[in-house]
Amino acid sequence: DIGSLYLMFGMWSGLVGVGYSMLIRLSLMHPGNLLLKSDSLYNVIVTSHALVMIFFAVMPLLIGAFGNWLVPLFLSAMDLVFPRINNFSFWILPSALYLLLLSAYVEDGVGTGWTIYPPLSSYTYHSSPAVDLAILSLHLAGSGSLMGAINFLTSNKSLPVDKMKGERSVLYVWSITVTAF
Repeated sequence: DIGSLYLMFGMWSGLVGVGYSMLIRLSLMHPGNLLLKSDSLYNVIVTSHALVMIFFAVMPLLIGAFGNWLVPLFLSAMDLVFPRINNFSFWILPSALYLLLLSAYVEDGVGTGWTIYPPLSSYTYHSSPAVDLAILSLHLAGSGSLMGAINFLTSNKSLPVDKMKGERSVLYVWSITVTAF
């Protein structure tokens, strides 16, 4: 089941994020003692930690895994409307995570914090292709999320039985619909 794959991927990404978190905490335990040998490497780890935990751990677990299990169950359906789109939206995520992890190791890495923005990838601000890889990674993850959102929205619109209209559906189905919209 694709929901199980989302769960395993989210848990694995969460472990990668926990590894980054441990490095951050070890570095903060002794201020002034540069465990990571440079402030730039610390910024790269903080940026990677934030992006991995949000886009590759929390979102696949809460939306991908539980959405793929519970939405069809609550709609009394066998599966979501477009299982191939659902499958494709999942398999984009490992490649996007690989690009994000690779961006941390290219030259100086992506140490931009939350300001991952295309002008930062120009030669003036950030000369390495690391920011380009991170931006491409987030675009791939976003396209997978869009495909999943289309699947959830069309499933919620077309799958409920006649007596279960929008106001009678389960609150979780509403929350997934609002989140996807």
